[in-house]
Amino acid sequence: MANNAAPETLEEFQAKLVEITEGLPKRLRQCADYIGQNTDRIAVSTVADLSSAAGVQPSAFMRFCQLMGFSGYSQMQKMFRDIHVQHWPDYATRLKKMRESGDETPATLLAEFVDAGRASLENLARSIDPKSLEKAVSVIADARMIHIIGFNRAFPVATYLSYAFEKMDVPAMLHAKIGNLDHRHAIREGDVLIAVTFSAYTQETLELTAFAKTQNAEIVAITDALNSPMHQLGATTLNVTEADVGAFRALSAPLSLAITLAVSVGARRDSDNQ
Repeated sequence: MANNAAPETLEEFQAKLVEITEGLPKRLRQCADYIGQNTDRIAVSTVADLSSAAGVQPSAFMRFCQLMGFSGYSQMQKMFRDIHVQHWPDYATRLKKMRESGDETPATLLAEFVDAGRASLENLARSIDPKSLEKAVSVIADARMIHIIGFNRAFPVATYLSYAFEKMDVPAMLHAKIGNLDHRHAIREGDVLIAVTFSAYTQETLELTAFAKTQNAEIVAITDALNSPMHQLGATTLNVTEADVGAFRALSAPLSLAITLAVSVGARRDSDNQ
């Protein structure tokens, strides 16, 4: 793909985004980081909406679109509308009416989290790359030992992966730094590191991933942005985003992806051992 050519697929869009992100000035980097984490919003948002959410002026956002190879925002939005056809079920209409009525009960909050989870799961099913998912399962299933790391919001996903592998008698090790213990030297060639990391990416996760690469271990990343640092570290990346409710995000989509990985790996290893 030529440097000034407009991407035509999500794969081309991701490749271009990764290519240009590191060299962008501050405001354009804000655009890239926001878009990398919120591609599901492009098809249904105006340039004013996205530029405001990214904390930049619309003119900066338009410049970002041009750097990506598009004539402007409309052309970029059209690509995403062609890729992601939006389906809004009746449930969303009912929830909208509940909000408009001023109903702020726990039941309404539950409905909002359910709606956010539904949207997140639908986006995951629509956007996950089957080839990357298959590659991730193959890499993990073939590994001598599975290492897992994830902190902050990623920690529940990392611990659940560890639990699931334990239930299936698959050798796995959680790097949680409990007691400030550092087990990085347990990583060997032939192992795989599953790095679960969401923006803002924790330094511990980035450092362990970089170390695992020096040990010639394979890296699989569950992350939330097309331009996540995991791409620069040569990871097989599985991108998943979660819609928020206020300042909070449930983990419907990342946990669903994690259990898919664990069960698929367990089944693959059982099949190989027969």
